Amino acid sequence: MAAKTALIVLAHQERTSFNYAMKDAAAAALKRKGWNVLVSDLYEMKYNPVLSRADIKGKSKDPKQFKYGPETLEAWKEGRLTKDIVEEQKKIEKADLIIFQFPLYWFGMPAIMKGWVERTFCMGFAYSIQTMYSNAGPFKDKKAILSFTTGTSEAMYSPKGINGDINVMLWPLQNGILNLCGFQVLEPQITYSVAHLPQEARTGMLKSWEKRLETVWDEKTIKFLPVQDFEDMANGFQMKKDVEEARSENKYGPTVGQNMGKPLPPDSQLKAEGTRL
Repeated sequence: MAAKTALIVLAHQERTSFNYAMKDAAAAALKRKGWNVLVSDLYEMKYNPVLSRADIKGKSKDPKQFKYGPETLEAWKEGRLTKDIVEEQKKIEKADLIIFQFPLYWFGMPAIMKGWVERTFCMGFAYSIQTMYSNAGPFKDKKAILSFTTGTSEAMYSPKGINGDINVMLWPLQNGILNLCGFQVLEPQITYSVAHLPQEARTGMLKSWEKRLETVWDEKTIKFLPVQDFEDMANGFQMKKDVEEARSENKYGPTVGQNMGKPLPPDSQLKAEGTRL
């Protein structure tokens, strides 16, 4: 069996950071299990996160009214995307697993990583209207993990905490990016309040991360409603009536996003189906 390939996308400025140590630990653990490991260290690469007309080579299809999505779709089809975008897309094509390693900034990815997603995951390459949110998309055979650190405690990200339920924060990242593109989404690896932990605790977290990665490919995935549960584009992609009716007696909504006005399903963005607390 051919060795699997992992791509670690890192967004941190400092080599002495815990995020950098998490990247190193992941690379070492996966290599010990026979994986090939690719790394995109975005700050080290001085990666350009800004979308612009300069992302395509040659003339645009409509220079008077440039629309980034359609223009990059055509450029991708015709091999006219810039070299830096193509190089990252080639890494993604090779990868069976993508690990996003970053510190949580303002409840989301750092700008440099968000820009990497926006430029690299262009229309056609990463998604289409026909395949979004489905197991037929370009990334259907790939798995993805968000691995990130926070500046504050786990309690602050609880349903009663001042930051709010972390499941709500994870929804746009795990559903709106990863699931939309068809990734099989694995449980996030979250290191809370890392700057306030003693060294022995950080060392233990690194070892736990390495241990998890030894069997990461066999993990269960986060569950989302299948695209078949929704009407087509002509009907506004609304949840089908029979699906809604079948869930009408449930205490919780089916997902964080499609909650049907009900309480959110506990830990649905933190735990894979069948492993929730």
